[in-house]
Amino acid sequence: MNRSLRKSLFAAASAIAAVAVTGGAVAFCGFYVAKADTKLFNKASKVAIMRDEDRTVITMANDYRGELEEFAIVIPVPVVLEEGQIHVTDNAIIDHLDAYTAPRLVEYFDDDPCMRYDRMEMAAPTAMAEDSSAGAARNKNSLGVTVEAEYTVGEYDIQILSAEESGGLAAWLIQNGYKLPEGAEDTLGSYIKQDTKFFVAKVNLEEQAQTGLKYLRPLQIAFESPKFMLPIRLGTVNADGKQELFVFALTRKGRVETTNYRTVKLPTGSNVPLYIKEDFGPFYKAMFEQQVKKENENAVFLEYAWDMNWCDPCAADPLSPEELRELGVYWIDGGGDRPDIMPRRPGPSLARDVFVTRLHVSYDAEHFPEDLMFKETGDRSNFQGRYVLRHPYKGDATCEAAEDYRASLPKRFNEEAKTLANLTGWDIDDIRDRMKEEGQSFEPPKKRTWWERLWGNDEKEG
Repeated sequence: MNRSLRKSLFAAASAIAAVAVTGGAVAFCGFYVAKADTKLFNKASKVAIMRDEDRTVITMANDYRGELEEFAIVIPVPVVLEEGQIHVTDNAIIDHLDAYTAPRLVEYFDDDPCMRYDRMEMAAPTAMAEDSSAGAARNKNSLGVTVEAEYTVGEYDIQILSAEESGGLAAWLIQNGYKLPEGAEDTLGSYIKQDTKFFVAKVNLEEQAQTGLKYLRPLQIAFESPKFMLPIRLGTVNADGKQELFVFALTRKGRVETTNYRTVKLPTGSNVPLYIKEDFGPFYKAMFEQQVKKENENAVFLEYAWDMNWCDPCAADPLSPEELRELGVYWIDGGGDRPDIMPRRPGPSLARDVFVTRLHVSYDAEHFPEDLMFKETGDRSNFQGRYVLRHPYKGDATCEAAEDYRASLPKRFNEEAKTLANLTGWDIDDIRDRMKEEGQSFEPPKKRTWWERLWGNDEKEG
């Protein structure tokens, strides 16, 4: 395990160095056309957390790009983990969870205004509501660091450490090939005072070669703790700018939110100009950055909250029972070992009683000085970041209602332009120019007089 690591200990772990680390909706009959997944963001880490009472399974994925022999990670954990509590899974499951919960762009098309005029009583589309193993070494050294356990799991060499003081732990890590960034010792000390253990992992190159993979698979840990939290402070010690963290919480009761930072719902349901169909990625990034600024850069954003049985519209299919089980959802086969908790609203052939929450935080040490503390609520109301394209009717409708409809479009387009400018901070004149290129004109058409509609004089003149 003792080999030279040129890269910083915590840079590899990025955001997960801390851990790697109502009612129904109204269907709106839109068509999903694009999603804003985590690939839009650099330095993005993804953490899935199964939480049920004190039981926790954390799946940690990161975007480490570099030589595998330089990868190292230190994760504060509440207990000494046994080998069976550590697992390696496949990236595809996290990618599927990301795709399923990603903010999405949808579109629908206006009806023939003449037909709509004849059925005014029909409702318009409505936005939705929103012990150590036998071979483990226990070796307390002169630095006050105890190796409580060590294992090789998948392609990772893992040690579980405890320490008496931060200086000794820092010295031990340096002696064992880790390079500590400035400020790490104070952060380590704060965890030691809480009797926290440390999960330390490096890549076993021989085991990695046998996998045939060119990337590192997500690590998983399972434990029990009364604290529902995600330690993020180690990830900010030597971070180069803000880090992006996506948390996917899987629970029984309902939505998860942070207790020591504000949990804010992203703007949703807004009508945006048609050209955003080709620019949804840049739009979503700009919109998210604008909302971060509006919330003084210290809020956690809710991007998705939904029952795993269904979705509307679906950016990806719900996860299968097998995938959810891999992420720690142990009760989907009929209640696990807690039969006193009855399942709710089972869906046909799908996982039952699993509620997923997607949180997104852009953080640094200045604005997020504390670890993320969570709570599970009983709120099962659905929410998704959703942005709407409304295509005007292009047919040859000639009734009076059609003229009124076409005359109303410039005002609608102008509202879309202002909405986009407010969401993103983009220049409204540039937005209007792009809309005009897409055929969204801000000039109202000339309205025919009643006699022109009567005899068709305007057609004769043309």
